[in-house]
Amino acid sequence: DSLLLIQVDTMPFTLHLRSRLPSAIRSLILQKKPNIRNTSSMAGELRPASLVVLPRSLAPAFERFCQVNTGPLPLLGQSEPEKWMLPPQGAISETRMGHPQFWKYEFGACTGSLASLEQYSEQLKDMVAFFLGCSFSLEEALEKAGLPRRDPAGHSQAGAYKTTVPCVTHAGFCCPLVVTMRPIPKDKLEGLVRACCSLGGEQGQPVHMGDPELLGIKELSKPAYGDAMVCPPGEVPVFWPSPLTSLGAVSNCETPLAFASIPGCTVMTDLKDAKAPPGCLTPERIPEVHHISQDPLHYSIASVSASQKIRELESMIGIDPGNRGIGHLLCKDELLKASLSLSHARSVLITTGFPTHFNHEPPEETDGPPGAVALVAFLQALEKEVAIIVDQRAWNLHQKIVEDAVEQGVLKTQIPILTYQGGSVEAAQAFLCKNGDPQTPRFDHLVAIERAGRAADGNYYNARKMNIKHLVDPIDDLFLAAKKIPGISSTGVGDGGNELGMGKVKEAVRRHIRHGDVIACDVEADFAVIAGVSNWGGYALACALYILYSCAVHSQYLRKAVGPSRAPGDQAWTQALPSVIKEEKMLGILVQHKVRSGVSGIVGMEVDGLPFHNTHAEMIQKLVDVTTAQV
Repeated sequence: DSLLLIQVDTMPFTLHLRSRLPSAIRSLILQKKPNIRNTSSMAGELRPASLVVLPRSLAPAFERFCQVNTGPLPLLGQSEPEKWMLPPQGAISETRMGHPQFWKYEFGACTGSLASLEQYSEQLKDMVAFFLGCSFSLEEALEKAGLPRRDPAGHSQAGAYKTTVPCVTHAGFCCPLVVTMRPIPKDKLEGLVRACCSLGGEQGQPVHMGDPELLGIKELSKPAYGDAMVCPPGEVPVFWPSPLTSLGAVSNCETPLAFASIPGCTVMTDLKDAKAPPGCLTPERIPEVHHISQDPLHYSIASVSASQKIRELESMIGIDPGNRGIGHLLCKDELLKASLSLSHARSVLITTGFPTHFNHEPPEETDGPPGAVALVAFLQALEKEVAIIVDQRAWNLHQKIVEDAVEQGVLKTQIPILTYQGGSVEAAQAFLCKNGDPQTPRFDHLVAIERAGRAADGNYYNARKMNIKHLVDPIDDLFLAAKKIPGISSTGVGDGGNELGMGKVKEAVRRHIRHGDVIACDVEADFAVIAGVSNWGGYALACALYILYSCAVHSQYLRKAVGPSRAPGDQAWTQALPSVIKEEKMLGILVQHKVRSGVSGIVGMEVDGLPFHNTHAEMIQKLVDVTTAQV
């Protein structure tokens, strides 16, 4: 048997539940007298839950709806129809009449509140009660993280907000995700998130940390339910999924009659969630928190084990085969932050092309396009929108390269190839935004992989300090404009400091790289991924995305805890990873189009003067082996 605790004034008593928790819930719902306590701050062996009562005909569909949206709707169990009964005589205290505990819904509209459902005993014979867990105690997690409890007004109900994030629809049940929010000091974020995951498992993990508008919440002062929460300056709004999401589903199904617990009114049970936290988190479940954007404010999370894998990739690609001194440019966790930001992106614009061989046609080198195409392939597998932007004079070359890549199976489908010749800040903004409106950007992440970068004097230089400005279109302007458009992030991948985006490390380039005082790129990206060969950075970004999407902690955060998770190692993702075979084909395509190696100028199977077989093939295989290794 399981137990259900009902609070009647100050005298608790227990009722025993049979295997599918029926009679006690029936008794609870039908009785008028008990006052079911607001349990938002309670903790202990018994767990709070809310109730949803629906016609029997809708029960299978609602059960499945909960199963595919387990974050906000953790289903603990359900009653059986045709067994409703009143509580036994004398089981309920007669101390005072109860307060409203249930909302009544008719054809989707909330038409009243009720202290009991006694008058609907006949209808209830053909209805099913669902028991939704809401056992996660944020107050306990705050205490564990060394933060003060913050009940908004004594024991009143903390505010809950409707988002624009849709739950996964099933058989007519649909609704937006509802979340609760608490403001948390920046330096306490990771400690709190770890405490939440330890105490609450999947229900304890936040679904968003940062700007409320990223969830479609316009004003924190206007919650859909409960009391508003204020976020003081310098603190971060953190959001958790709420079982109040069920109220939208009840309303939207528009059934003739339904009931649901009023927000803040819960019952107590010792029924446990099948996905209850294990108590001790493994490295696959311990979260790390990372700041990935300031405007809008946005933090992301990944497990310790996933983060460590990505750091291993960053270390692998950071070797310096050309002895250029790139070790001085390395910044910790840039690959991790770049890949976290990319994972949240919907539409990505990638640029490449470094015309270092200005006396040849084409002047491009073999470093850049393979890394760009490898990243494109993985972004396609993630079903993100992706386009490439190149110099107009090189459009035909890149069009043929992409067509050949599709034909040979390196890329799944053709992608748009764009050009930009701009000339003004307004032109750059018009290119990046729909109708030139900075509120609606066309892209939310820009990536430059071995792309010629503008120096402080306005020119573009190769590693030998030769000015190649006449061959380069001002794509840098897009990265500069993106800095002023909220919601667009950027990543630069480079191996010498003169590539677009390397402005982030320009002081180190000037001090430690040959000719750095002249050739250093002055244009900064949000994230600077440094690699011994820039292609390796493109491969590593694709691999890092695979790791993140296979990480249960990050995957749940991306999904906002709604919808089913994809299995780690999803076959489509595995096939989209870089491979020695695909990259050999890609380099062969470039050789066919007379693209030369960057250092030697040779038309052959090498990049930056290093042979594909052994050097590059070995790096690709190592990256993939680390990426797909089982922990």
